[in-house]
Amino acid sequence: MNVAIACGGTGGHIFPGVAVGEALRARGHEVALWLGGRNVEALSTSAWDGPVVHIKAAGFPAGLSLRAVAVGCRLLMSIVACWRQMRRERPDVVVAMGSYASVGPGLAARLLRIPLVLHESNSVPGKAVLLLARYAAVTGLGFDAAKPYFAGYRTVVTGFPLRGELSGAAPLSGLDSNVFTVLVMGGSQGAHAINMTASDALCEAVRGGVALQVIHLSGVADEADVRSRYEAAGVSAQVYGFLADMGAAYAAADLAVCRAGAASCAELTLCRLPAVLVPLPTAAHDHQRANAVGMMMAGGVDMIEQVDLTVLALRQYVEASCLHPERLMRKREALDKMGGGDAAGMMCELIEEAGEQPNNRTIEQPNYER
Repeated sequence: MNVAIACGGTGGHIFPGVAVGEALRARGHEVALWLGGRNVEALSTSAWDGPVVHIKAAGFPAGLSLRAVAVGCRLLMSIVACWRQMRRERPDVVVAMGSYASVGPGLAARLLRIPLVLHESNSVPGKAVLLLARYAAVTGLGFDAAKPYFAGYRTVVTGFPLRGELSGAAPLSGLDSNVFTVLVMGGSQGAHAINMTASDALCEAVRGGVALQVIHLSGVADEADVRSRYEAAGVSAQVYGFLADMGAAYAAADLAVCRAGAASCAELTLCRLPAVLVPLPTAAHDHQRANAVGMMMAGGVDMIEQVDLTVLALRQYVEASCLHPERLMRKREALDKMGGGDAAGMMCELIEEAGEQPNNRTIEQPNYER
């Protein structure tokens, strides 16, 4: 089949789109990624060697304003542009991974009667997926908790599609395997609040006599500042504005400090890496907090609200983790139990099914073994 995957926006949408795309190509299908034109997309798709279609897209602003009118006009132009592109290339299936960049391709697929398959990564769905769900043959879900939002529509809990190279990767080079290693990350674009608090807390811990080393994914904007903080404190740290080889970072780390996006949660689970999650307080519908609570209840992570994320609190948490490795071992055991099936493979089956039976929304749901 010829499949179009709309996965623009942030890494949380792009990475699962790339994972599904790679799995589809391994099964003999042709795949093109449809992106929304943001700079971070080029970094997140650096390993993708297939075709890419760039579309103009913009997020949904809150309330009625001149900007909302402008975004509405841009969305209309995006739908028209996608319709023209799809009319020429005629994909057999369109897959939308969420975010504003999915809306144009999703609605164009509807107008051209091309089967549409969705994936929602978070516990609380975003506006784009909820808008498109009524037109979709099926929606794959990252979390079972998202099911109630799709009453009346067909859903399958697939989990979060992940890149194959994440699991079993060799640790990052240049690190001492005998030293406690903390991985700090704020998503594909970084997180300023986490960058500042975590770097200060880890520097203070080292000054206080704690033996640790750091892998810090800061985002491009804070990279130089974060690196200088560690250098001034004499902390052994590898700082990256963006790191494509995430599997190597997970393999080297003993503990992660990070946001609670769906991608991070799924990757931590796959790599059995204990973490303290700091949900983004401004995330739509507070979906990161819902993701974090689900993982915390399963015993795999702890959570600190950003309002409570102080240098002292984080330093004490890291020091306690260093001194009591048995706590991290229990978390790894919990994460091991949480490990799901082949989410990318399950999405491929749903996509192939949709391509074989276009516009059929009453197909019996497959009985997947989880």
